[in-house]
Amino acid sequence: MSRWVNRPEGSNWGDFGPDDQIGRLNLITPEKIRAAAAEVKTGERFCLSLPLDLPGGNILNPRRYPPEISPTMRSQNRPNMNYNLSQDDPNMIDVICDDMVVLHTQYSSQWDSLAHVGQEFDADGDGRAEIVYYNGYRGGEHIRGPEDEGGSRALALGIENMAAAGVQGRGVMIDLEGAFGRAKTLVGYDGLMRVLETDNVVIEEGDMICLHTGFAQMIMDMDGKPDKDKLHNSCAALDGRDGRLLNWISDSGLSLLIADNYAVEAYPSRAGHGNCAFLPIHEHCLFKLGIHLGELWYLTPLNNWLKANGRSRFLLTAPPIRLPGAVGSPANPVATV
Repeated sequence: MSRWVNRPEGSNWGDFGPDDQIGRLNLITPEKIRAAAAEVKTGERFCLSLPLDLPGGNILNPRRYPPEISPTMRSQNRPNMNYNLSQDDPNMIDVICDDMVVLHTQYSSQWDSLAHVGQEFDADGDGRAEIVYYNGYRGGEHIRGPEDEGGSRALALGIENMAAAGVQGRGVMIDLEGAFGRAKTLVGYDGLMRVLETDNVVIEEGDMICLHTGFAQMIMDMDGKPDKDKLHNSCAALDGRDGRLLNWISDSGLSLLIADNYAVEAYPSRAGHGNCAFLPIHEHCLFKLGIHLGELWYLTPLNNWLKANGRSRFLLTAPPIRLPGAVGSPANPVATV
């Protein structure tokens, strides 16, 4: 039985099958991966993640905190760090360390799963809106909250689906900092098209788009002591209220949308009219099109190398952690040029 009668205007629900959970990752075909592999010319590699304890503190999002690392515990509540096993057996000479981490999955460089943003939408066609996510998966049934049976967990659209798909393909860099500097700038369709034309950037179906703004480099330079006012008033970000930009995201065939800033799009977005999404690109990508979003990636060293070598394309390998039920994940992407 179909989960929906109505699908949102401009969405692709059902286009990849009634039970699809990976959205436009389906566009990265074996042929696209072979084309991505052909972008490797020198074999140099770039780590595209921030250290997971950055940005530092919780000024970017008061609900997200840095990781907390602690040792696991042995018998008699002894910490398993520099633990000499001779305490258990005098014939043993080994020393062992073993730890655990409390991790906010979307604190630093991250992936948003398709369960990250849904909407109240009348998918049943009965005149009443219900909580739904990409491809009609339901809040309470498929994406469960703390009040639901079993507690909070994404039984559908969780990040493990993205991980199992194997996130690898051709990355394409768009250098917004090169065009707009680090001044706070809303980039709509016209501005983005000028950058693509000026830098001779070509985007094909299945490409993974990376937007370089310099924001993550600012975080690195602040070294765990982020300046809230400076960060919130710097760098370019996409204007999610620009309808032509949203149409371009739909029509371009891009498979994933990634940026080195906090939310890919301007946050908060420009004021909308009537009932509107708080983060319109999140709604358009995660809810309507099944496009995973990557945020707070560290793109500056790779961008600089690509610019110096007259390139914009590279092989990108970027799986999330395979954590069933999670709605987001740290990312540790690797670009190979």
